Amino acid sequence: MNDINKLKYPTGTFEKPEQITQEQLQDWIKDFEQFPKRLEDLLSSLSSEELHWPYRPGGWSILQVVHHCADSHMNSMIRFKLALTEVNPTIRPYYEDRWALLADYTEDNLDEALFILKGIHGKLTTLFKQFTEEDLKRTFVHPENNQQVTLEENIGIYAWHSNHHLAHIKQAIKHQGNF
Repeated sequence: MNDINKLKYPTGTFEKPEQITQEQLQDWIKDFEQFPKRLEDLLSSLSSEELHWPYRPGGWSILQVVHHCADSHMNSMIRFKLALTEVNPTIRPYYEDRWALLADYTEDNLDEALFILKGIHGKLTTLFKQFTEEDLKRTFVHPENNQQVTLEENIGIYAWHSNHHLAHIKQAIKHQGNF
């Protein structure tokens, strides 16, 4: 992996295990459940200036990363619920890069984004812990690649997504936004 990819994917890309074990699933759920608290702890001492540090050259600022997580995980909750209530629905993607340019991504106050993340992670963790084996095998179709995604895989994707963006923020802090 070259240097720019290491900055873009500090934890690597999501690798779906050939078989998802109960132990793996529980680890993912724990990572997902703890994300809002870990994020809040990481952000607690940052100044307004520091929130504007990018995590890589040409990358989003810490602010944009946090707002992206709130929006992405909100979309994920809807995808989980669609898959639980419909048969193999096709979900709707969105333009993350365009959303990152909207006015709410530039506000230094992250209270609303953190509030959203706490609520979504709480609601989804409650669902995850009640999933049956049948629920975990339910699917949705992502139209970007026309692939079916199981709910158990999607739990892994969002646990990875949480850790991926925590690593971005740590990276921005480590480099003080200078690359």
